[in-house]
Amino acid sequence: MLDETTTTAALPPVRHWPALDLFGVEFDPVLAELMREGPVTRIKLPNGEGWAWLVTRYDDVRAVTNDPRFSRKLVVDNDVTRLAPHFIPVDGAVGFEDPPDHTRLRRAVAPAFTTRGVERLRERARRMLDELVEEVLADGPPADFTERLLGPFPLAVVCELMGVPPIDRPRMHEWTNLILSSAHGVERSQRAKEDMCAYFADLLSQPRDDGDGDGDEESVIGLLGTAVANGEITASEAVGLALLIQIGGEAVTNNCGNMLFVLLTHPEHMARLRAEPDTRPRAIDELLRYIPHRSAVGLSRIALEDVTVAGVRIRAGEPVYVSYLAANRDPDVFPAPESLDFDRSPNPHVAFGYGPHFCVGAMLARMESELLVDAFLDRFPGLRFAVPVEEVRFRRGALIRGPESLPVTW
Repeated sequence: MLDETTTTAALPPVRHWPALDLFGVEFDPVLAELMREGPVTRIKLPNGEGWAWLVTRYDDVRAVTNDPRFSRKLVVDNDVTRLAPHFIPVDGAVGFEDPPDHTRLRRAVAPAFTTRGVERLRERARRMLDELVEEVLADGPPADFTERLLGPFPLAVVCELMGVPPIDRPRMHEWTNLILSSAHGVERSQRAKEDMCAYFADLLSQPRDDGDGDGDEESVIGLLGTAVANGEITASEAVGLALLIQIGGEAVTNNCGNMLFVLLTHPEHMARLRAEPDTRPRAIDELLRYIPHRSAVGLSRIALEDVTVAGVRIRAGEPVYVSYLAANRDPDVFPAPESLDFDRSPNPHVAFGYGPHFCVGAMLARMESELLVDAFLDRFPGLRFAVPVEEVRFRRGALIRGPESLPVTW
């Protein structure tokens, strides 16, 4: 918690946190050690300059992420230590804005991500998934579910939401993979980001429909076009928002791939979800809490003034990271946090973040997760790995963790 009591102890040592390619849903051993060291520690990541504070305790994570004295915008002008080799925020990068600009940018796309907006998309998403499932069933086992379902379905959903035509979806997928991976180098990642920005700039410049009911005005591109026309955001901000939503939409591929991996390695849990469908929503929450979905940490903040966190004085100008993965394993909030417990209640996990930067697409991601888990359980009886579990390949050099392929049979 944020408090006024400051420790007089010496600064904690700076711990080097290398980029690790971990198997399955193994919890990062460096993060586990940092959590044992204390609620506020210091880290140095593979790229950028200097060191940063790391906050890991649940209450402290929520306090920092909801405190306006910690700025995301200041990060843009500082080469903060970080995991990714490239750091190229674009105009309209809502993740690097503070209120009120952050609020203004999110407001432009908010209607697409309300409960009503997501539910309006649910039946279309279900039909898209049903078509993919029918194709897999027709071809018969074995199948790579990453290639056949986990990749195409979230891509189709986010492109449908965005208003990206089906013919352009393969390009979107390729660009997203290049942007989110450190394995291909800074230049290819930068080029992919520029290509995606140019694509959205062109799409936004095309005449929008006049609201005659074909759904264009309900797409994210439609909402952004309207916001630009009304002077609420600039054209470059609209492009930046479109890029971030498109990239974020494909995170479901990795998250749900991890979910399926966990279920396949815990057959007793899979059997229960088949026998007790009413437990599935609660199970998805527990999977979201339990699975370490990313490598290391995400985006930092910079203190605007001196702030005390858990007795440690963070000085103005110093960078701070929070770890949602660590917060989701805080034993003071989640008893037996290393256990996968589908009866866990309450389960106030922070898998989608917290505070003003809470994931705008959380309800959409949850809806897709529900549909995919239902499909795994109901359409593929006897679902199991088609190879020894140790041969399942996980993405290397990726910011977001997940299986590169999931070979299964049924």
